[in-house]
Amino acid sequence: MLVRSQKAQGLAEYALILALIAIAAVLALLFLSGTIQSILSIIGKAL
Repeated sequence: MLVRSQKAQGLAEYALILALIAIAAVLALLFLSGTIQSILSIIGKAL
């Protein structure tokens, strides 16, 4: 039974880490969206 709860704890930790990474990625995209859009616009005009 102890091994099973350790596996569940490991899975919960991985899920928490993945959720935090996803939140950080979304926040980064929200804050940098204007910069990314202008860079892509400059690249598109150069082509």
